[in-house]
Amino acid sequence: MGNVQTLKDIYAAAENDNVDGVLAAFDPAIEWREADGHPYQPDGRPWVGVDAVRTNLFDNLADEWDGFTVTPARYHDAGDTVVVECRYSGVHNATGKRLDAQACHVWRFRDGRVTGFQQYVDTAHLYDAMGVGIGVRPTGDPPVSGPDTPA
Repeated sequence: MGNVQTLKDIYAAAENDNVDGVLAAFDPAIEWREADGHPYQPDGRPWVGVDAVRTNLFDNLADEWDGFTVTPARYHDAGDTVVVECRYSGVHNATGKRLDAQACHVWRFRDGRVTGFQQYVDTAHLYDAMGVGIGVRPTGDPPVSGPDTPA
């Protein structure tokens, strides 16, 4: 199976709320980077490891959003790197505000496993939907780092 097909399977699993199916394609030491200034990763440090991605991203999405969806539009295959143009949508539970934001995902692969992720999105759309000021983490809780994440 090629890297683009792996990503199509990942996005399909996410659409069906199958987080375990998403994470199964990840290398155990995946480095996950959200966009600069993202409310879930305000310090800019990557999350390292599958558990860190589950806790910091997927648990927050499940707790804070109704119907959060990533809709892929185009896949650009560059071998061990695949770029995906997509849109985010959903309603933030605390504010009732709807999110509709264009995004771009850059995925890195090694031996068929996802080893890296970089998100690009206008984070102002996220902060607006969450009803918080730019640079303020909505829950006030610090992000959870993986065991290999530098302090």
